[in-house]
Amino acid sequence: MGRDTIADIITSIRNAEMNKKETVRITSTNMTENIVKILLQEGFIENVRKHRENHKYFLVSTLPHKRTGKGIQKTILKRISRPGLRIYSNYPQIPKILGGMGIAILSTSRGIMTDREARRKGTGGEVLLYIW
Repeated sequence: MGRDTIADIITSIRNAEMNKKETVRITSTNMTENIVKILLQEGFIENVRKHRENHKYFLVSTLPHKRTGKGIQKTILKRISRPGLRIYSNYPQIPKILGGMGIAILSTSRGIMTDREARRKGTGGEVLLYIW
């Protein structure tokens, strides 16, 4: 039985935000590196660096703390496709999250990309998670 690395990313970020931590440590794989790179590009995390410890690589990410009038604004991550139930979407049916305010991350034949990139390139794939 393999580990669900995407769920580990979501859980780590969610727990760090609840405990008001500034950094998150995530096990480094090709998929997690690509997802974290998208999160960095979209502004959901501030900084990423690769760290080696005991012959294992980890990604250490810095979370932004956005202050609003009601406190700290939280990033909401929702896992869509999971190991027990894969969700695929072809090009015309790629979902728009909150009318385009959020993003969906897809795993396509051309790599892991956001919903906007997939629509622009005209490719569909497995819907991994939603972020808003």
